[in-house]
Amino acid sequence: MAMRQVLEVYELLDSAKVTGRAAAELLRNRGIDTVEVTTIKGKKGSTDFIKATILGLNGKSEGGKSSTLGIIGRLGGVGARPERVGLVSDADGAVTALSCALKLADMKRSGDDLKGDVIVATHICPNSPVEPHEPVPFMGSPVDMKIMNEHEVDPKMDAVLSIDATKGNRIIKFKGVSITPTVKEGYILKVSNDLVNILEWVTGTLPRIVPITTQDITPYGNGLDHMNSIMQPCVATTVPVVGVAITSDVPVPGCATGASHVVDIECAARFCIEVAKAFGERKCRFYDEREFGLIMELYGSMRHLGTLGKAAE
Repeated sequence: MAMRQVLEVYELLDSAKVTGRAAAELLRNRGIDTVEVTTIKGKKGSTDFIKATILGLNGKSEGGKSSTLGIIGRLGGVGARPERVGLVSDADGAVTALSCALKLADMKRSGDDLKGDVIVATHICPNSPVEPHEPVPFMGSPVDMKIMNEHEVDPKMDAVLSIDATKGNRIIKFKGVSITPTVKEGYILKVSNDLVNILEWVTGTLPRIVPITTQDITPYGNGLDHMNSIMQPCVATTVPVVGVAITSDVPVPGCATGASHVVDIECAARFCIEVAKAFGERKCRFYDEREFGLIMELYGSMRHLGTLGKAAE
């Protein structure tokens, strides 16, 4: 259970004065020594990127061989001030990711170490812009997606869970947590059976899968419609990426306040933690390596989908 950690992080981020330094201090006070905060200024303001590494017993940071999981909280911003007062729905990704880091830190202090390292990354901005979008408004960001990927996707990650509030659509319609198929190097692969098993065990319900499209795995800025930013890490890495979506029965604006549900956030955090346990022990595969090799042999690379395409050329 990670409810206490979720509530701590929620209360920390629900502030007009919150900074990445405040979040870093919380994590350091719980025993995470490797925490980085970088402030980046853009055309629409600034944001604090935060990255924390929770060391495993056999993690690569200490010369071990266990796989490293990346947990990325995707969002435009945790607040839309001065237009909206309070924590916005779009903050769910940041709340979940930082709650994972806090829970893993508390587990480590209690003697429950994971085998592999876990790298948690997100960004914190309490006054991000609001952008028009159908069927409901989205949250914008002070910086562009390329900069986000540069600061959140770490080359030491062997696989990525990308967490994002995915409520502003009419496609995936239920309240709770769902996952996407695995995406790797421009291919939307079949859904991982290992991840489905963990999702079922954590939620106690039938698994829900987000129906992502080719557009969703291309970079922002190419003029194509994207469900949201949940799959954007896949354009910045060759490792497998799976989206962890926090969803709702009805379309909810990313800039809506009072629209975050801590039970769903806790469930998403618990799922990520269980995946981290299994992934470091090599008991959870994001994709079938043999089949991916066959796909590449038959059809070749699709990595061009990670570029802006012919228009950019």
